[in-house]
Amino acid sequence: MKNQETQINGSKNWFNNSVLIKLSLIVALTLLLLIPSTWIQDLILERQGRQNEVIKEISDKWAGSQLLEGPVMVLPYKTLVSQKDSAGKTSFKEVLTNIYILPETLNIATMAKPEILHRGIFDAVVYNTTIRVNGKFSSLELLKSGINPNMVMWDKAKIAIGLSDLKGLKNNPSIKLDGKVFNVEPDFTSLKLFSNTLIILPNLSPNSQTALNFSFDLDVRGSSELNFMHIGKTTNVQIDGNWDNPSFTGRYLPETRNISTKGFTATWKMPYFNRAFPQQWVGENSSFNNGNTESVFGVKFILPVDQYQKTMRSAKYALLIILLSFIALFFTELLNKRKIHFLQYVLIGAAMTIYYTLLLSFSEQMGFNLAYLIASIATVALISIFIASLLKNKKPAAIFGSILSVFYGFIFVIIQLQDLALLFGSVGLFIIIAAMMYLSSNIFRSLAPTETHN
Repeated sequence: MKNQETQINGSKNWFNNSVLIKLSLIVALTLLLLIPSTWIQDLILERQGRQNEVIKEISDKWAGSQLLEGPVMVLPYKTLVSQKDSAGKTSFKEVLTNIYILPETLNIATMAKPEILHRGIFDAVVYNTTIRVNGKFSSLELLKSGINPNMVMWDKAKIAIGLSDLKGLKNNPSIKLDGKVFNVEPDFTSLKLFSNTLIILPNLSPNSQTALNFSFDLDVRGSSELNFMHIGKTTNVQIDGNWDNPSFTGRYLPETRNISTKGFTATWKMPYFNRAFPQQWVGENSSFNNGNTESVFGVKFILPVDQYQKTMRSAKYALLIILLSFIALFFTELLNKRKIHFLQYVLIGAAMTIYYTLLLSFSEQMGFNLAYLIASIATVALISIFIASLLKNKKPAAIFGSILSVFYGFIFVIIQLQDLALLFGSVGLFIIIAAMMYLSSNIFRSLAPTETHN
């Protein structure tokens, strides 16, 4: 009797210890596979960085993203500054500064024509566009600003516009001001109003006023983005484009927009109340660089599919997929009462890790969705055939292959979702864990040694 109880207890201890050791090794192997998974994520980032370098090279040769700034009227202005010498005597010194006047109304209309340029396996979005601008400058506020009109140097007035990449100019632009046409020229003075400034030098002495109408056209090319600065007291912008995947940038969303498979139309109408600078001010060597970020808006032409972003999201689920697959394989091992060597777990884990390099390399050539399908079928088939040869039974191998296919399909659905990804993923994982808990309770109940009493 005692020998039989001792044998039963020994069987229980062997069973429990065997399962515990195997599960511990599986967890340790899963954690070790974090190392190659991290290497794969670094490889994805490296390839993505290479893509960004190629896009930058194409942009440097074509033209970078374009930001149109202005126009701004600049009036040189003489002021008298008092100063005291060491004896306490007061004297006055003449100092030259500038009056900056922004448009009362600013109307911009443009038609962008994006296209894709290829460099090897990488793509970049570039565009051609004609920007039509018109409006009217504000009147000079003499009383409010305390400006002496006799101290304004009307003959030295400037009209300045900014364009972020002058290499993208396809014509020699001109500005029509108060019915007169002026050719623009680069500004090499110390004004530095914008990063790249174009100016005209109209002589405003005959009328000595600033409430003047203006208009100009810019035929430009650029890449990736087309932006504008909210610089008018009332700014109206309309952008049309033959691109079906625009992303609107900046703090100001379009008032109206219409996106279809043939293109898009977006319009903005903005007052100056939430602008980062006043309508008129006096200052020395003033610059828009401090306030232009908050006042910039426009459109970004994004590629429909970013395979690197989706591949990275897939790779972040590698640990989860490997762990769930090992647990499913362990249950298969218990149900068939055939032990699978730990080395074979290592080989299966290696195959599931190499899956992500297959996904990355194929996605660069044929897109993410097709690459995901090919890599998943290849990996599931390889592991299923391997398990069938180990267990000498095709049925459990087919069941495990189906489970692995469900896991990869589940991750693919999560990647495609945006707002519902967290909800769908949480519910799906809850169902998977519940199913494994149910299976494990049945498996361990059927396999555990039972007590017999005489």
